Amino acid sequence: MKKAIVLTTAIFGLCAATMPLAEWPQAELSNGVIETTLYLPDEQQGYYQGTRFDWAGAFGNLTYKGHSFIDQWFDTYDPKMHDAINGPAEEFTPLGYADAKPGDTFVKIGVGSLRKPDDKAYSFAKYFEVADHGKWTVKRHKDQINFTHELTDPTGYGYRYTKTVRLSKGKPELVLEHSLKNTGSKPIQTSVYDHNFFIIDKQPTGPTVNIKFPFEVKAEGKGFGTTIQAEGNRLFYSRELEKKEQVYSAGLQGFKPVSSDYDIRIENQKTGAGVHITSDHPMEKLVYWACATTSCPEPYIRLEAPPGKEVTWKITYEFYEKAK
Repeated sequence: MKKAIVLTTAIFGLCAATMPLAEWPQAELSNGVIETTLYLPDEQQGYYQGTRFDWAGAFGNLTYKGHSFIDQWFDTYDPKMHDAINGPAEEFTPLGYADAKPGDTFVKIGVGSLRKPDDKAYSFAKYFEVADHGKWTVKRHKDQINFTHELTDPTGYGYRYTKTVRLSKGKPELVLEHSLKNTGSKPIQTSVYDHNFFIIDKQPTGPTVNIKFPFEVKAEGKGFGTTIQAEGNRLFYSRELEKKEQVYSAGLQGFKPVSSDYDIRIENQKTGAGVHITSDHPMEKLVYWACATTSCPEPYIRLEAPPGKEVTWKITYEFYEKAK
């Protein structure tokens, strides 16, 4: 497929000091309640050019009632670095990697056809050569952006992926609406998760941060039981994390396979700001990761689409301020 990116509307703005004189295609959205900036997909000048996360919807910032929710959480920036992206960022598990031989292609939805370099196991932290970026189409409106990514890979995988980033009218609400149509000859079986890189009011990870669920949460992993505690339906920290320190669980437990349990709150007890995350799909699993700057519940959704079929899903973010 010919490599192409079509932008019906693009805004070019000045970047941060980490990349002087660079121009990142970007767009601003507002519904009069929330304001946010998104970086647009561009294989030459895009803010995010890594091969891990979906290129549709790399956020620059988001504010509500004087509170900030999205900011740069990492110290070192490189456009091809796998995690040089602000949340909410989404990643699909790869298609066809296990069957591909070195030199063959495999597919990452929202990224393109990638070249497998060797027989080593797949690593999301690795940058892969992009054999085909596919075709991006971006339609911009005042309060929403529609991204469409189309790809046909020689292995038989093909898709039309549409993602709408929308601010609800008159509400402090951000909605991510997705559709994935299988246009290839092979069935699509993948999982997608949202790496919620929220930083609320630029506060560090520590006792001011609470994570809440509608179920009694159980957790094991690095830092759990010491640095971070599970108590009832919430996670909280016993102290602030030090620079380069991390906590991690490969799977929090306690939720049921129903969409009503995809219900997560991240709150800053000091400033009173919070974000409430819900979906119309159940969680397949719930990973948890945090560093000194951000706390990230990572809910996974399972997706399956036979050839010619389409699957849809939605994630909603409600921002709020607790009464003091």
